[in-house]
Amino acid sequence: MRVLTLNSGSSSVKYQFINTETREVLCKGLVDRIGLKGTILTHKRCDGHQVVITDNIVDHQTAVNFIFDILIDKNHGVVSSLAEVEAIGHRLVHAGASFKQSVLINTAVREKLYECIEFAPLHNPPNIKGIEASLNKLPDTPNVGVFDTTFHVNMPDYAYTYAIPYIYYEKYGIRRYGFHGSSHFYVSRRAAELTGTSIEKLNIITCHLGNGSSIAAVRGGISVDTSMGFTPLEGLVMGTRCGDIDPGLIFTIADREKFTVEQANAFFNKQCGMKGLTGLSSDMREIETAALEGNQHARLALDVFCYRVKKYIASYVGVLNGADLIVFTGGIGENSNFVREHSLTNLENLGIRLDTVKNKSIRGVESVISSPESKIQVMVIPTNEELVIALETERIIKTSL
Repeated sequence: MRVLTLNSGSSSVKYQFINTETREVLCKGLVDRIGLKGTILTHKRCDGHQVVITDNIVDHQTAVNFIFDILIDKNHGVVSSLAEVEAIGHRLVHAGASFKQSVLINTAVREKLYECIEFAPLHNPPNIKGIEASLNKLPDTPNVGVFDTTFHVNMPDYAYTYAIPYIYYEKYGIRRYGFHGSSHFYVSRRAAELTGTSIEKLNIITCHLGNGSSIAAVRGGISVDTSMGFTPLEGLVMGTRCGDIDPGLIFTIADREKFTVEQANAFFNKQCGMKGLTGLSSDMREIETAALEGNQHARLALDVFCYRVKKYIASYVGVLNGADLIVFTGGIGENSNFVREHSLTNLENLGIRLDTVKNKSIRGVESVISSPESKIQVMVIPTNEELVIALETERIIKTSL
């Protein structure tokens, strides 16, 4: 099946067109700066042909139309007709309690998706816009929603329950949901393949580190705990998100800065994390460069980031009663040897020993970076969320027929 995957953000749409039988990526690209001057479409085919187009794309409908147009473009496309797009798979961040698995999108599902906006107000609206734009363009093509949360639905109740009156779970579905599910699913299974061991026999800690970051404890292929919670705000320090903080800080800062609820939400999601700590940037590459040049705020931010990763890794070794594998993935996890090394420093008593020489040479490729004497094997595995979305889309459509 040829599946177009769409990952719609607030000002961007990432896409891949995948043949699920061969797992070949026929083309992929990104429409960036939607709604801003100088929108950029970067499009690359499997034969290496690449084109960059600058335009003013005002909304997601126009962006999705742009993607469909380039798929059939005589010079840059990969199909002669949009009829060759057999299905569209959408990355959706938050399902709330409404959906426990990927779902074929229909009118009833679309109505439920709007109800889930409150669970991830920064992510769900653009995700929904991608669906609406696709249905407007190709109304007869099946669309499937693949949720970040579904990989974590089998967490035990003591792991997902917050210590607040239980009635709020019953009334509003307030619990830990977890995110980056497609990534944690993919890299945990790929790690099992690379080691030649059945996933059912492994305890794996997966570290998805990027502008948004989360860690999961995976026992026998099932997520039993994860660092993100009711929203993607909890857990690790992230590009612009604060991660774990004393809840009292929210009230204190909101009171002193005279924030409304909406302003407080925007502040802790968009002005904190690495951006807030450094006062420079949310981009880890820029922060590492600044730290090397002697910027003390950048160095402190790196120390805070790595320390938080280390705490979660150590705690999940305990949750799993020992781990077989630790996997780093995501833009930072795959490319920052500094973050990997400093996140694993002084964990030798847990059986974690890094090959520092090999670690420094690895960027974005599958590799083992632990030393031979390490009891827990440490790996770098580039994630492939789009492949998971495409395969899930195919599965849902076939089982729905």
